[in-house]
Amino acid sequence: MELTQLLKVIQFILGGTFVTIGVTLVALPLGFILGLVLAVIRVFGGKISSSIVSIYSAGMRGVPVIVLLFVLYFIIAGAINISPFWAGSISLGIVSSAYQMEILRGAVLSVGSGQMMAARAIGMTKIQAIQNIILPQALRLAIPPWSNEASIVLKDSSLVYALGVPEILRRSQFMSASTYRPFIAFAIAAAIYFVLVFLMNQLLCMLERRLSIPGLQQ
Repeated sequence: MELTQLLKVIQFILGGTFVTIGVTLVALPLGFILGLVLAVIRVFGGKISSSIVSIYSAGMRGVPVIVLLFVLYFIIAGAINISPFWAGSISLGIVSSAYQMEILRGAVLSVGSGQMMAARAIGMTKIQAIQNIILPQALRLAIPPWSNEASIVLKDSSLVYALGVPEILRRSQFMSASTYRPFIAFAIAAAIYFVLVFLMNQLLCMLERRLSIPGLQQ
C-alpha cells in the first residue's frame, strides 16, 4: 500500500474516533448514574427492592453484551424516534449500569457500617448519612475498579458498529472491504483503541492520586 493511500486510510478511520468518544461519554456517565442509584438501593433498600436490583444485575451480567445491545436498541429505537448513535449509546449505558452497580456496591460495603450508626446517632437521617458520609468515601474507593469498567465501556463502544453507527470499527470494516487490506485497517483501529484506553487510564490514575488521603490505606 502506498504512503498516500495509507494516510487516507488512517485519516478515514480516525474520523470515527470522535464518534467512539461520544458513545463512551454518553454510555459511561449514564451507567454510572443508574449504577449508583441501584447500588444504594441494593445496600440500603428493603428486602424486596434489593432482591429486584439483584435479579436485574444477574440478568444483565449473564447475557452477552451484543445480545442485550440489540434487544435494548430495538426497544429504545421503537419507543423513541432517535438516531442509532443515541439509541446505541443509551443501550450500552444501561448494560454498563449492572457492572458499575456491583463496583459501587462493593465500595459502599467497604465503608464501615459503624459510620452509618455514628451518623444516625448524631441526628442525621439515613439519606443524609448516605449522601454526606458514605458516598464520598465510597466513590473515592471505587476509582481503581471503576477505571477498569471505563476501559471496558470504551472498548465495548465498538459493538455499536453492528447498529450502523460509523465509529472506529465500522470505518475500519469499510476500509478493509474497499482496500482489500484487512490487516492494515484493523491494526490501525487497534492502535487507536489502545491510545484511547491508555489516555483514559492515565487520567483516572491522576484523579485517584489527587483524591487520595495521605496516610490512609485504601
